[in-house]
Amino acid sequence: MRKEEKSGTGDVPWADPRKEFGRAVTELAAGDPRIVVISADSGKSSGFGEFMERYPERYFELGIMEQGAVGIASGLATTGKIPVFCAIAPFVSARPFEMFRNDLGYMHQNAKIVGRNCGFTYSDLGATHHSLEDFAIIRMIPGVVILAPQDATEIRTAVKAMMEYEGPVYMRIGNPAVPVLFKDKPFVIGKGTRLRQGQDMTIISTGSVTPAVLEAADSLNERGIHVQVIGMPTVCPIDRELVLEAAAETGRIMTVEEHYLDGGLGTMVSEICAAGRPVPVKRLGVPKEYATSGSYEELLEFYGLDRAGIEREAMQLLRDTRKGDQHAMQY
Repeated sequence: MRKEEKSGTGDVPWADPRKEFGRAVTELAAGDPRIVVISADSGKSSGFGEFMERYPERYFELGIMEQGAVGIASGLATTGKIPVFCAIAPFVSARPFEMFRNDLGYMHQNAKIVGRNCGFTYSDLGATHHSLEDFAIIRMIPGVVILAPQDATEIRTAVKAMMEYEGPVYMRIGNPAVPVLFKDKPFVIGKGTRLRQGQDMTIISTGSVTPAVLEAADSLNERGIHVQVIGMPTVCPIDRELVLEAAAETGRIMTVEEHYLDGGLGTMVSEICAAGRPVPVKRLGVPKEYATSGSYEELLEFYGLDRAGIEREAMQLLRDTRKGDQHAMQY
């Protein structure tokens, strides 16, 4: 894994999600001539600079017409191509939703749609450029896989997995540099992974918020609170079996996501638990409002999605579910 820029402490490498994504697509394209790229006036910003140079005949620049781009992706898929369309997340999920639903979902086309600058990573541009509802709206389209890789390594392995999957896929990636958390391992669509062991509670996270979740879990562990952390890079289909196992093992779950509280990971986990293993589920995300603007770090702190906020909300869940327990009251 290449070191793109340092944004943390120690020797942990950090990487640009868009560059890692673009490299992964370009490397796979070398061995698979079916892979083509569609751009809506954002090819280089999506990490496709090298792809454009190496495979100009497989790169289609369509200008700012995302609805048409989804339709063209569907058409290319009918010819046996594997089209990859990447642009700003709300412009590939919300803007062309009808085309996504009908042209890709209904026809079950083998097209890959990637929303970059997801969540509120376009923080200073305000609510029009935030993507906080993409999990909710895309999961309502039958048969569409939703991926949210959690680090630079997982971006690359998720790209390979989505190219091998036959059918429509939506993947979201962020913009700020992310740490390299994992070693190369196969990405299995539909499977989550236990990243920390613990018996006091479970935190389930997805996407680029997972590093902060791990920091919070480690801090809680130092205070004697043992938190199981599950990384869920496939949002849909979610790993139902792992959710139910966690509910049985720890009896309380908190979900963390850079998404609205309604309709996303937290809603899906709540639905699974309600039907199969009722336990308290606390959802940590963004209230259903037009989010404020500012720096990305300020927004994470404001909505409690930084390490301190995650730790604080986890402690509150423990207090709420352990009332009368003297062991818990000391924290």
